[in-house]
Amino acid sequence: MSKADKRNKFLAVFERIREELIDHMKSEKMPEDAVTWFNENLTYNVPGGKLNRGISVVDTVAILLNRPLTDDEYFKAALLGWCIELLQAFFLVSDDMMDGSISRRGQPCWYRVHDVHGLGKVHNVAINDSFMLEGAIYHLLKTHFKRESYYVDLLELFQEVTYKTEMGQLVDLITAPEDNIDIGKYNLDKHTFIVRYKTAFYSFYLSVALAMRMCGVPDVYELNGKTIEPYKEADRILIPMGEFFQVQDDYLDYHGTEEEIGKIGTDIIDGKCSWCVNNSCTENYGKKGADQAVREQAVKDMYNDEQGLNIPKRYEEYQKKAVAEINAMIDQVPEPGAQDVIKGDRLRRDAFRAFLSKITDRKA
Repeated sequence: MSKADKRNKFLAVFERIREELIDHMKSEKMPEDAVTWFNENLTYNVPGGKLNRGISVVDTVAILLNRPLTDDEYFKAALLGWCIELLQAFFLVSDDMMDGSISRRGQPCWYRVHDVHGLGKVHNVAINDSFMLEGAIYHLLKTHFKRESYYVDLLELFQEVTYKTEMGQLVDLITAPEDNIDIGKYNLDKHTFIVRYKTAFYSFYLSVALAMRMCGVPDVYELNGKTIEPYKEADRILIPMGEFFQVQDDYLDYHGTEEEIGKIGTDIIDGKCSWCVNNSCTENYGKKGADQAVREQAVKDMYNDEQGLNIPKRYEEYQKKAVAEINAMIDQVPEPGAQDVIKGDRLRRDAFRAFLSKITDRKA
């Protein structure tokens, strides 16, 4: 199946989920204007990204089971994937408000939408809208997985990963408060904590862990005389992979255009504790005001100076090293035998390789 066909098949499940959520709103006797608003919240914020997180749940289930999925298996895997995309939308809608961001995925951030089908501007309603996106996750899980033996595991995964992400967001916000930027507080250790907690758990670990639970992968099993703890193995590989992904984001925020990355990069103006600034030191970083465009360009020029910082060269070297280290970690995962592969309840290296291939050398 081509990448486009895979995406379209996944999107078809979103339409089914969206209709189900809207039907639930109607069953709760929600007023028509509120139903219209919630429908626009869903369609505007959930399906517009690359969908790597969600599709990776489907891909991982197929890899672990080592066969084509039945229609029911595909729907359940895709539904879990869309629950991650709902979680992502919840984070982005709220994060854009906190950061005062301008655009997201090539369109105005949700809170900046001036009119929702004649019902008025979004503005602070986006706060509640983000809560509703999160709430939809647990409604869908209860509806479709309550009778499954792994239902509680799914709930715990979403709750734990959401909490960890919010921990990372807290450290990010108080490390770089927009009214008091102090890059003396920045260092690579703090950057690592922020990106692991704010990005890696929900963007990488969650997709694979959900697929593992759906396939019945236990917490512990024996393989060739060794005790394997598959979820710890997944954590060991996927969290560094998520760190690599966020460094890519930090680099693209300054180096990519709005057309390339689907948003206007604001890390320099916002004074974010990014990988780039942790490889430099500049008085123009995090400065807002009438001359902020001039100061921002001064930082970019410093980053691009081939005789100085040369961030593009440093990033290229970092990327090569990170990919090699992650591949080495993947090679250490004990591979199940043929009989175990048939059962589909054992961890496999291809689950990690498939994820890594999606982000290596990405441009957006």
